[in-house]
Amino acid sequence: MIPTPVAVDRRFVLSAACATLVTAGLADRAQAVAAGMFEDVRRHGARGNGTTIDSPAINRAIAAAARRGGGTVVVPPGRYLCFTLRLRDNIALVLSAGATIVAADPAVHGAHYDPPENYLEEQFQDFGITHVHNSLIRGDGLTNIAILGPGQIHGPGLDREGPGDRWHGRAGFRSAAALGVSPRDLALRDPAERLAVGRANKAIGLMRCHGVRLDGFSILQGGHFAVIAHGCTGMQITGLVIDTDRDGIDIDACRDVRILNCTVNAPKDDAIVLKSSYALGRAVPCEDILVSGCKTSGYAMGSLLDGSYRRSDYRSPDGLGVLGRIKLGTESNGGFRGVRINDCLCTNSRGILIGIVDGGTLEDVTVSGIVLRDPVNHPLFVHHAARMRAPRGTPVGRVRRIRFEDITISGANPRFACGVEGIADAPIEDVTFRGLDITTHGGGTVEDARRTPPYRRETSLEVSYLGTLPAAGLYARHARRLTIRDITLRTERPDERPVIALRDVVGANVDGIASPMRRDAVVGALDSRNVALGDTVTLDDRS
Repeated sequence: MIPTPVAVDRRFVLSAACATLVTAGLADRAQAVAAGMFEDVRRHGARGNGTTIDSPAINRAIAAAARRGGGTVVVPPGRYLCFTLRLRDNIALVLSAGATIVAADPAVHGAHYDPPENYLEEQFQDFGITHVHNSLIRGDGLTNIAILGPGQIHGPGLDREGPGDRWHGRAGFRSAAALGVSPRDLALRDPAERLAVGRANKAIGLMRCHGVRLDGFSILQGGHFAVIAHGCTGMQITGLVIDTDRDGIDIDACRDVRILNCTVNAPKDDAIVLKSSYALGRAVPCEDILVSGCKTSGYAMGSLLDGSYRRSDYRSPDGLGVLGRIKLGTESNGGFRGVRINDCLCTNSRGILIGIVDGGTLEDVTVSGIVLRDPVNHPLFVHHAARMRAPRGTPVGRVRRIRFEDITISGANPRFACGVEGIADAPIEDVTFRGLDITTHGGGTVEDARRTPPYRRETSLEVSYLGTLPAAGLYARHARRLTIRDITLRTERPDERPVIALRDVVGANVDGIASPMRRDAVVGALDSRNVALGDTVTLDDRS
């Protein structure tokens, strides 16, 4: 399903448009201010000198516009050192060219960000995902809001780490109810939770908002999350440039969201991520999402915005290197449906990873028109597991109806084929790979072809534990009804593995495979049945 357009109040749009004209020098600024067309934050005391704390003045400007029923708040050129900025209904915050909102550093300026707000009896996700009030810019339960460029948000004072989850799967866990205290009081017994109060770890945090527009600004060093949204509807994110060292854009349990023409560099975490966590206190699907025309990468932080594209030396906990990818999962309680990812360019990053590990259903996802250059690990992967970081009694999830179409992959690491990894008691169903053009370094050995990757039913979404796969192009285990058609595989060195390796696959239609392998080496199937092999073409060294 294609997300519906964002509904935004007409007065709000006209005010934002007027502000854009004014900041571009196309109207008389003093006259516009006098007429109440927009609020200039300097009229409310903001200095923009990089040393004065300007958040009280900017919040006064936002409040003044809100008292009129909404409007546009303009931040002129300058560096505005801030703690939490609180959006209100029908407010557009316009960052003029040359304007930068700078996150104040608690070590220098004191811990004065808004405190965390969303304490839960069991917290099935990390602290950073659970709360939004502890952000540089935040909105909670709002309608018709916008942050517009072309200015910048810079987060040197934002945290990029924080406390972890708290749930019955953790050793020694006791609920607040069992101890006779509030969830907040129990959380604050943890020194790490106490330390986080007054600090912020997100550039922009939104929860339960409707009619959201983020357009045309940049974010440098966005903390744990440059943008995170929980339970939001009617949201459009357009033309952002994000250069950060944790997550870029996280869309969690949201509906009707468009992420268009954004560029996200995130060497130490994921670039664009869809989640369905328990931060809303219940399982809510992430649905009707479009990610289109975006570019993701894992270069050193800052080198996207300065144009140098320096390589990052980050190795990640699994030792493989940078992340910077597009992903569905990690938190997956509510599941995903109706997701389209198309016409994106992914360079020097991990591949596209899709899956369920905490219950919920993932269905009706299409990934098409993607170019992946030099992927760090598996270019395309679908994973189902049963970590079950969820309320007691939550059933194992389902993964079905996933399509990968018209995708070009170059510079692939031969250890990491594309793949499908289900679980024995809940196989992945109805996955299609069609129109893939894959170039890999090759060099797989006979021993690699005989290898059985380790099986982990209870694990996170990451699949690096599988190690070298026994396929040069595509590997599938615990799957039902696969379609693999019109695949071209080129190897820079001879590879002794089959193009496609199937393990416990029931129903596979393989057709139109072009590769250096002979026909009898195209598919290697074990413990599988109803596998049909159609046309194959053997490429020579000149192909």
